[in-house]
Amino acid sequence: MEKHKVIIIGSGPAGYTAALYAGRASLDVTVLAGPQPGGQLTTTSVVENFPGFPDGINGPDLMINMQKQAEKFGAKLLYENAVDIDIEKRPFVVTTDSGKHEVDAIIIASGASAKYLGLPDEQKYVGRGYHTCATCDGFFYRGKNVVVVGGGDSAMEESHYLAKLANSVTIIHRRGEFRASKIMQKRVLEDPKIKVIWNSAVTKFSGDKRLEKIEIQDVNTGEKQEMTIDGLFVAIGYNPNSGFVKGKLDMNEAGYLHAKEKTMSHIPGIFIAGDIEDYIYRQAVTAAADGCKAAMDCEKWLATQ
Repeated sequence: MEKHKVIIIGSGPAGYTAALYAGRASLDVTVLAGPQPGGQLTTTSVVENFPGFPDGINGPDLMINMQKQAEKFGAKLLYENAVDIDIEKRPFVVTTDSGKHEVDAIIIASGASAKYLGLPDEQKYVGRGYHTCATCDGFFYRGKNVVVVGGGDSAMEESHYLAKLANSVTIIHRRGEFRASKIMQKRVLEDPKIKVIWNSAVTKFSGDKRLEKIEIQDVNTGEKQEMTIDGLFVAIGYNPNSGFVKGKLDMNEAGYLHAKEKTMSHIPGIFIAGDIEDYIYRQAVTAAADGCKAAMDCEKWLATQ
């Protein structure tokens, strides 16, 4: 069984930033890159709100740069997916889909995955007219006509934000009423730029190089209609990638992890960074900041052991 000083689980902005800081602190650091190296930004076309890039940068390019920078300072990448952590043993034992690793400290930066609609060809349009973050990609739809799918607080927030930029926002919801809080509903329903198509679901996508049209079906009558759109924002929630520590680390009902002391969990030596904890901001820059803090906390903790 291979022995490590620090293992970072996840390779998004939080994971790579943690690896950078841990590497610069001369720690032996290994990143378990997981099934989607680079995280959610690999599905984003142009990132314009990450500091240092006045002309923007492609999401995959930004993550490749982060990876290279972490590797420059000694971080090693393993394209393995963590499936379990034995928190009873010291050193900890991390089990992946390829084997087991002993480690003195762990930074969990496994992020959260956006929920998709599960339709054929869906992945083909991600980042090409299909989005899951209005704050990230809404700017590209200034003056355009966009659609938001969902009926909870997230959908209301996305719609309200997009209404400030877009020409029009159409919310498609499969029920006859929203699940969102009353104050969020009121804000959206009173906005003249927002309209709602009730009791309906998106059932089909079409377009050549990007998403151009969607098919909408009434869930009660079965009637279908086609709509030409500029962009689609799916806001039906996120799944925190925390299943491998369920029942072992403190988390809320949705599965987001809780830190107890700064970035450290209730288990000394296990730290938390990024969207695996943050269900409010979900930004690359805040995740990167979390990764920095977790690595610094981890370094200080290891120095006391």
